[in-house]
Amino acid sequence: MKIVIPGGSGALGTLLDRSLTAAGHQVVTLTRRPTRPRQVGWDGRTLGAWAAEVDGSDVVVNLAGRSVNCRYTEDNRRAMMDSRVDSTTVVGQAVAAAARPPAVWLQMSTATLYAHRHDAPNDEHDGLIGGGEPDAPASWQYSIDIARAWELAQTRADTPHTRRVALRTAVLLGPERGSAFDSLSWLARLGAGGPIAGGAQYVSWIHEHDFARAVDFLIAHQDLAGPVNLAAPDPLPQREFMRDLRTAWGMPLALPATRWMAELGAFAVRSESELLLKSRRVVPTRLLDAGFTFDHPHWPDAARDLVRRLRGR
Repeated sequence: MKIVIPGGSGALGTLLDRSLTAAGHQVVTLTRRPTRPRQVGWDGRTLGAWAAEVDGSDVVVNLAGRSVNCRYTEDNRRAMMDSRVDSTTVVGQAVAAAARPPAVWLQMSTATLYAHRHDAPNDEHDGLIGGGEPDAPASWQYSIDIARAWELAQTRADTPHTRRVALRTAVLLGPERGSAFDSLSWLARLGAGGPIAGGAQYVSWIHEHDFARAVDFLIAHQDLAGPVNLAAPDPLPQREFMRDLRTAWGMPLALPATRWMAELGAFAVRSESELLLKSRRVVPTRLLDAGFTFDHPHWPDAARDLVRRLRGR
């Protein structure tokens, strides 16, 4: 199959490119700065010559969007929103204009869409969409607004001949340097990876290998459309998540952090405390019901695997 990956020049796109190419597919990446073979330039906003790659392709997997790991200034908020909505809209235009449209369009989304909660997990059927939770700061609302607008841009696309899937993805963990897992590992190894603000907030995550397998599964299963949660089936409180990570690194002790310490630390690294404090308790009901099996369903095993691979690098 020919698979086009808009916004695929980052770590996630590289992961999918590698796995899909190894499976024998032809992969083309759309990027603002093409530097390698099989990369085609686009601006993420307007139709151009790149749309010819979509016409006649079998699959589009749109990953485009500015990183959320930044301070939520007015400019950064606008960039996060516009980069997601504009790229999704223009991908929809390319699919709609294609003489031979792709059979399926997988669109990146986020599990952050769901409500901050501890009492029960959020799935695609009964999960609570976030916004206005009494114990959530008002500043967290913008992430929900972005997620809603992101998915709405795909829903509004006029693509009747293309199956559409929104990938509501949890924190994706792989062993690359500079990745989320690398940053968490540094905290664990330095003895700073203890409970944050009590550590009761849930962490939803997915191993990079299972993410790539889930994408392949969704391409093949023509009965799956709409939102699908890409998260391991075993979310766990932050204090347990970091305890298991410390165990994998052989670090028995860690200092806890208060809420204000998390706020200060996030400010110091030019990020947002929402990434640490929001309780994301998300489960992949639709994937499991369709027969998908996770190679890494539980965090202790996944942590050991990722630590081993990160050490190897």
